[in-house]
Amino acid sequence: MRRITVRFADLDIEFVDRDVALRQVEDWANKSTWYPVVIFGPEGCGKTAFLRQTVEALRELDYNVLYLHPLDRVFMAEVDEPDVKSLFLDLVRQTLADEKWGRIALAVFDLVRELLRRRKRRVAVIADDVFQAIGLNNAAAYVKGLLNMIEHPVYDYEKIVILIATSEGLSRSEIGRHRWAHLTPMWNMPREGFQQLYEKLPEPKPPFNEVWKWAGGNPNVLRELYMAGWSKDAVVAQLIREKRLTPDFIARWRVWLEKVVNDPEALWSPDVPEELIRQLVERNLIVYNIYERKQVFWIDQPPPERDPRTRYWEGRSMANTNTQRSSQAST
Repeated sequence: MRRITVRFADLDIEFVDRDVALRQVEDWANKSTWYPVVIFGPEGCGKTAFLRQTVEALRELDYNVLYLHPLDRVFMAEVDEPDVKSLFLDLVRQTLADEKWGRIALAVFDLVRELLRRRKRRVAVIADDVFQAIGLNNAAAYVKGLLNMIEHPVYDYEKIVILIATSEGLSRSEIGRHRWAHLTPMWNMPREGFQQLYEKLPEPKPPFNEVWKWAGGNPNVLRELYMAGWSKDAVVAQLIREKRLTPDFIARWRVWLEKVVNDPEALWSPDVPEELIRQLVERNLIVYNIYERKQVFWIDQPPPERDPRTRYWEGRSMANTNTQRSSQAST
């Protein structure tokens, strides 16, 4: 499979790793996704790069692909019907002009129908952070519409793949109220793949083991470290500002935050305030109630196990905390 080039800080880097996830894409391509697959995970774990590589993978498997990423203002129609592509690009131009993102998100339904009206074929819809564009209150209805596209098509299709990515804990909660999608987590990069990415960065740089401890496999944290001249203190300070960790917030929740930093399973205590969990989810600081470490539940590889030699989890990231009920927790 051809590997795409992704922009990483001031560098153009070939997409690396995620081999397990790309094999999952091939499996979906061969049998269809029977539900929309909603991919969630820590901010910066690499969902967007993975989805863009997925577009290339599906094209090589003879799919017509519509890709939407409204927040980045990136739209692609990798289709073999010139007039459908032209219609898509016209809609994109209108949307970029007036920023009515719901137009292009909803147009996907008509575009897929038009592709299938011409002939039976393989089609894919890849949507990245589209819920922020259409509004959280519309997320469940949008997913239901995509499910109807799979289950009740106006025109027959050969195969269909629908993947949606979100970093928002609240959108996961909203969609999870219904059984209209498969909610599937993606974690940070595994150690070997993360090292491949690290090695593409120019010297001088800290030893890999130190960077792994700081970033825990999170590509965005690696980017931030590189851009900050490898100053982890600067990256943490920026994170504090971005996540609105104000002195008042810290003072109010200090006792619990100290417990969570030392042991994420503290969030499973029956005494933990629900408001704290809600605020941490809203700030995308935790992935709450995560799945068991079994491959069937995950996109790509599950999080690494806790290192029995320490009280910490290998793969810890300064950018996220992930908890679950048993000793399977990972941060």
